[in-house]
Amino acid sequence: MLETPKNLTRNILLGMFFGFALGSVAYYFDFIPSSIEDFIRVYIFNLGGSIFINLLKMLIVPLVFFSLVSGISSLSNLQSLGNITFKTISLYLGTTAIAVSLSLFVASIFKPGAGYSSDIAAPEKLPEGQSVYSTILDIFPSNIIEAMANNQMLAIVFFSILFGLALNKTNHLTGNLSESFEKLNTVFMQLVLMIMSYAPIGVFCLIGKFVITDGLDIFQEAFMYVVLLISVLLFHAIVTYSIFLKIFTNLSPLVFFKKMKETAIFAFSTSSSAATIPVTLKTVTTDLGVNKNIASFVIPVGATINMDGTAIMQGMATVFIAQMSGIDLSLFQYMQVVLLAVIASVGAAAVPSAGTITLVIILQQFGLPLEAIGIILAVDRILDMIRTSVNVTGDATVACIVAHSEGLLDKEVFDK
Repeated sequence: MLETPKNLTRNILLGMFFGFALGSVAYYFDFIPSSIEDFIRVYIFNLGGSIFINLLKMLIVPLVFFSLVSGISSLSNLQSLGNITFKTISLYLGTTAIAVSLSLFVASIFKPGAGYSSDIAAPEKLPEGQSVYSTILDIFPSNIIEAMANNQMLAIVFFSILFGLALNKTNHLTGNLSESFEKLNTVFMQLVLMIMSYAPIGVFCLIGKFVITDGLDIFQEAFMYVVLLISVLLFHAIVTYSIFLKIFTNLSPLVFFKKMKETAIFAFSTSSSAATIPVTLKTVTTDLGVNKNIASFVIPVGATINMDGTAIMQGMATVFIAQMSGIDLSLFQYMQVVLLAVIASVGAAAVPSAGTITLVIILQQFGLPLEAIGIILAVDRILDMIRTSVNVTGDATVACIVAHSEGLLDKEVFDK
């Protein structure tokens, strides 16, 4: 049994606190010499944070590949893979539709963009979205090595499934080669735990990097938008996922959130669902009792297509910008936003601020001013961190639901 580092949650919270404190002192007070402030920013916060993110990203591809291959190659009933795939995608798209609908409902009532005026400049270059055609084509890579190098998660999942199926059919000819993949998967899970032991230092650097660079003053410019967005994100994470857990599994949401807190903090600090995959896999299998065969499929897919937090931002930002521009969206247009947000979430990369890329698609659809993205980007950094925590929590929720429906969730581990 692999052991988790002791007192990890406490140490991570301490890391967040000290990172926030040191970053705030360096940003808001002038008694620190500029040379020392630059050293703290570059060689402590930036370097330390980048090293921590790189260590996490280093494990994504091999961990997803070995866990997925070992899981599929050991399946006795391959028909269950089709059921798992259908349930997973349906739940992810369903929660995303609920997320953006909730965001639109709240924004239409509280009107965060009404009477707003700002001189925030537009970004010099607007991000470009990826077409649905390209998104679908990317699932089937012409070069799997290139796909792995670029962290194209859907392509990696597709290849891993094919490889696992082939190994399943030839296991009796290869001297039980699947056992080797199982052992390699265990080794990479141990690597995850080793890197997690340094998480408090990594979180300290990442939080400090954000505060020392941007401060918190920018939120005054779009206060209503920020407050409403955070409120909807928290409501969706706590209430919506709790309802789903209770309806589909009858598991305790309190136990679930207690065991998810470390993973949520990781996601908050990294702003990347992909970078958090190793930690999410460890949590759902070791702490929540989800069968590794289920987790190794549901979590990587979720990191790519489950963008509930991003969908909430897109819905809120669309109404916010429309209200700023004096444009009233009709009910049919609201329905279009829901559809576009769900479709765009599938193509959004699991990297920081990917939501601003897909937001362009939605704004163009309704002829809304793209220069208003400058306002969204100005306050997006900390909001993106919260959105990622919501996304990762959704990944774990769906993993529990799918595992429970397949009779592959260990309730004794979950309740322990």
